[in-house]
Amino acid sequence: MNVAKVLEQAIQSDDIVLKEALTASCLEYCSQNEVSTPGDFVPIRFLHPSYASKCHIVNPRYLPARKDFDSKEGLATLVHAVAHIEYSAIDLALDAVYRYPNMPMAYKNDWLKVASDEIRHFKMLEALLHQLGYVYGAFPVHSGLFDAASHTAHSLLERMAIVPRYYEASGLDVNPQIIKKLDNKRKNPQVKQLIDALTLIYAEEIDHVHKGDKWFKYVCTQEGVKEGQEEAVYFDILARYKLLTKHRPHVNVEARKEAGFSCSEIMKLGAKVCS
Repeated sequence: MNVAKVLEQAIQSDDIVLKEALTASCLEYCSQNEVSTPGDFVPIRFLHPSYASKCHIVNPRYLPARKDFDSKEGLATLVHAVAHIEYSAIDLALDAVYRYPNMPMAYKNDWLKVASDEIRHFKMLEALLHQLGYVYGAFPVHSGLFDAASHTAHSLLERMAIVPRYYEASGLDVNPQIIKKLDNKRKNPQVKQLIDALTLIYAEEIDHVHKGDKWFKYVCTQEGVKEGQEEAVYFDILARYKLLTKHRPHVNVEARKEAGFSCSEIMKLGAKVCS
């Protein structure tokens, strides 16, 4: 199997069924074979996210407010927003394998498993969207995660710092807060279904962030970062990407610790207490 070509097709496809089949094929092959990449391989630069054919992409400030969860449309805007994050995460996980082909097989298998999880998450949310009378693409979206992948394409160290260790980790802070806001509406079966989906996603995203933490530290070692200096490197990267000033109303200490963050990092990110 030419894994790079299969991944290229999967990343560019807007068909979730095809993405799922190609991802499963790659994962099965990579779990049983050592994959080598030709020395002259140059990954292509993706100019547009695969969802551009389905979704209207806007600046984040023009996204609809998600406050009214009592109406089907209001609930659908929330489901759509979460589904879009999960869809974006599929392509980012696949790109992590495609773009950095010299990494160990354990790395490749980790991110193919993450992509498989994200596909499952997206399909759950898409099914709920359909129940509510909407489809993926019914509401405008932003391209923040795709942009982050584009900006870090030159550096695996920066990719691991920015995507799993910053953006996905931020999801660990937000997810329980969304569940808390929805809890008093759980008698609505569709709200209950969303809460169940978010609860599953939350548990599995801790593992995804942990994988990002593991490979961030691995690349630090490969690039000669001295033991104990990984934290300084991480915050230097966040500063260069102007992410340190982002307001965090809540930092999920326990989830971040489980995912590999130190208390020192968690406190610098805004937590009041960590032990």
